[in-house]
Amino acid sequence: MQLDQAVIDAYRRDGFVIVENVLSPDDVKALRAVTDRFVDQARAVTEHNDVYDLEPSHSAAEPRVRRIKTPHAQDEVYAGVMRHPAVLAILQQLVAPSIRFDTSKLNMKAAGYGAAVEWHQDWAFYPHTNDDLCAVGVMMDDCAIENGPLLCVPGSHLGPVYDHHSDGFFCGAIDPETPGLNLDQARPCIGPAGSISIHHARTIHGSALNTSDKMRRLLLFQYRAADAWPILGAQQPKSWEAWQALMLCGDNDPVVPRCTDVPVRLPLPEAKHAGSIYENQRGLKKSFFGAAPKAA
Repeated sequence: MQLDQAVIDAYRRDGFVIVENVLSPDDVKALRAVTDRFVDQARAVTEHNDVYDLEPSHSAAEPRVRRIKTPHAQDEVYAGVMRHPAVLAILQQLVAPSIRFDTSKLNMKAAGYGAAVEWHQDWAFYPHTNDDLCAVGVMMDDCAIENGPLLCVPGSHLGPVYDHHSDGFFCGAIDPETPGLNLDQARPCIGPAGSISIHHARTIHGSALNTSDKMRRLLLFQYRAADAWPILGAQQPKSWEAWQALMLCGDNDPVVPRCTDVPVRLPLPEAKHAGSIYENQRGLKKSFFGAAPKAA
């Protein structure tokens, strides 16, 4: 898929862009089917585990999943989208000719109660030797302003890396009263099912509660330039073979990381509430979006 120069320029300027109709209706149908199966199987789960992150109101009678963890490792349908030729072609134009995969998650905002994600920069979680990293959000449902879309602050990827700590511990979120955030300028990433959003790792973003009657499922894949090397954390390769296996396209698999002058704040000391971003952000004192309603 060849992008217009205007789209490339918008990504460079704003730190995010939306490309519509990247996946076919059949692709979307397959994603929805496998996701429905995972949600149904969550009836037997009573607490967070290696696959599921659950809403506080989850029950066997009414399974409520807010995240499926590493979906690319759970089912080949997800893995196939991660390697989708159109997605990789877009990344080669926006990020680098040689792309290495990182990880994935499926954030689910069910109608009426889908959890919010507070303002943050992905870079705070996984700093690398350069910042040619991004996340691709695959819209499994029509994504509109009323069902809690991803919100991005344009140009914030060119600014500072903000403190994501509270009381001295990492909490995976920015205090919304921090000066200079320009949250009132945030723009929604909306589009029909099958569209994708791409946002830079340093772009400030978040998403509100889904209080509509429409589901919003966003399948997120993290990618990086092949010569970006993780500084610490789970992104560190377990072996050279495993590191090489993450290469998705291009012919440049360097042993010398490219180091650029980019700001870094380490996500240490670790969050008091370990786990997914939802758990980490429980440490934030001043919520911007508010809490999900409790079950009746």
